[in-house]
Amino acid sequence: MFGGSGHAPGSCAELLDKARVAREERRGQREREHAAVHVQALVRGFLCRCHVTTTVRNEVDDFFSAIDGSPCRRSSLVLFKVGRKLLFIFKPKEDNKRFDQFCHLILSTMEEENDSKVWYVSLALSKEYVLPWIRQLKEILWICCGYLKHLKPENLVDVKSLKLYLTVLVTFTEASVWKIAKTKGDAFRMSLNHICANVMGHLNQKGLYSVLQIVLNNGLAKVKPVFCKAMLAAVFTISLRPVIAAKFSDNLLRSFVLHALSVPGLVLHLSNMAPECVTMLQSHSMLHHLLVFLNQEEQCSDVCTCLEGSLSLCLLGNLITLATLQETFPEQDMECFVSVSTAILQCCQSYVQQKKSNLTHWHPVLGWFAQSMDHGLNEAMPTVTVQLSALWSTRMIRLLFCDVIARKLPEGHNVSSPAALPAGLSPANQQPKPVKNIIKKAFQRSATVRNILKPIGGKRVDSPEVQKVCAVCVLYQTALTTLTQICLSILTGLTYLDELLPKLWAFICELGPHGGLKLFLECLNMETEEAQSLLAMLMLFCDCSRHLITILDDIELYEEQISFKLEELVTISSFLNSFVYKMIWDGILGKIDLICCMMLSLPLPPKVDGGYVF
Repeated sequence: MFGGSGHAPGSCAELLDKARVAREERRGQREREHAAVHVQALVRGFLCRCHVTTTVRNEVDDFFSAIDGSPCRRSSLVLFKVGRKLLFIFKPKEDNKRFDQFCHLILSTMEEENDSKVWYVSLALSKEYVLPWIRQLKEILWICCGYLKHLKPENLVDVKSLKLYLTVLVTFTEASVWKIAKTKGDAFRMSLNHICANVMGHLNQKGLYSVLQIVLNNGLAKVKPVFCKAMLAAVFTISLRPVIAAKFSDNLLRSFVLHALSVPGLVLHLSNMAPECVTMLQSHSMLHHLLVFLNQEEQCSDVCTCLEGSLSLCLLGNLITLATLQETFPEQDMECFVSVSTAILQCCQSYVQQKKSNLTHWHPVLGWFAQSMDHGLNEAMPTVTVQLSALWSTRMIRLLFCDVIARKLPEGHNVSSPAALPAGLSPANQQPKPVKNIIKKAFQRSATVRNILKPIGGKRVDSPEVQKVCAVCVLYQTALTTLTQICLSILTGLTYLDELLPKLWAFICELGPHGGLKLFLECLNMETEEAQSLLAMLMLFCDCSRHLITILDDIELYEEQISFKLEELVTISSFLNSFVYKMIWDGILGKIDLICCMMLSLPLPPKVDGGYVF
């Protein structure tokens, strides 16, 4: 009676499978319908956009066609609406010519004399359109920047476009050149300046300085610059305006230093091709602001880390050129210049290697270098070398060593003229004499003229004058050890002034309470910055003396006694002999470079009658 008629287990499973298959079919059908609707929507949207784009392009083309050759002028509002249409459908490759036409058109409106409604910038007066006009202006200027990155100034085809986009950027980033600014009051001019500052801030956030760096390198990182004067002046003016508008803020100065001043030979090319730009820099005390910014240890370290070696060298070259173009150099700026230059050279020195390896590349100024070299930098390196050479020019040496050169040597010392000849005897009728007799008489004559310069001491090493001279010596000594391939040029520049070395020796003789020898021996065992700077002064003197004595012949050294009197050579030899002997005796072999420097610079005393004069 309980034997009910139920479904077999197999039939239940079959029923469940059929239900599952039906559900999957329905879900698949829904997905196919949804996909078809989505594809249809995409196609309709694409076709609609193509239709709208074609329609808008035709309207823009019709506008340009109607205005070509037409004497009638279009109002700024009409141009704004056409520009809005163009930017709505803008694609860089397809709309390049249309954008160029629009740029020519808005520039032409700025040249109109008295009709303010035609000026493109007149929409800044409209409360309704000022905000969308500013947005449109920002977009137009950034499109110009985008095109500038891909233009090559050496190609004649690109030069025309390059000039056009630079002109647009120059025109619409400075309100003072707008005619509308001259017709309104000061309050309105301030508003226009604020608009320009806002636009430049937007461009800077988008990457303006990276674009300008590319443009400058394309035009200047060559054996010979391919920029004309107008293009170079325009690019540099655009790069300088954001810095001035931001009142030399650290953020903008950093961008300017990293992307503009790191371009090889920039300031030198400006001084040769566009001196009005250099005048602009000087009128805004740009060197002072740069030195104050870079004299901050964190900022200088950050800049050098970003630029690495070669570009840091380019930055130093531009700073040196800018410093040499200054008519006056305040003492505070000079100290900052020495400090910043030394820091940049030390940064470059960290990449200099002593020998070739798989990780080094040859650098024409630094030697073996632990970085790859850019081809453009290689081409521009002779220009950078010219910039660097100004650091050891006569003017710069006199400027930096002013405290040393201003000193007066003991009476009768003449560092540049030969020894006096007997009365009535001219060089023309003077008979040649044996060399040893000339040397003996010259030695006797010089001994009767003045006292010998000996280490006597008496000057405090912590005085501002000594600290300043030490800093300058550290700068040049760092240059000698960093710029390995032009070190002979540096030594030649330092020894060109005959008065520098004897006065530097006189300065060294006065250091410390008891004279130079004891002071420098104490410095050997000290690792302080003050001790290292004092040793750098002595090493620089030895390097320069070695170079000078090597290139002088016997007549110049013993008869004319250029730079040093004979007894001074004896005194220097005795001083250095004692110094080196003490170093070896005390086992201070860690200063092997200093020992070699001393020993190689020991001047050879003259021989008289078969023996040395001491």
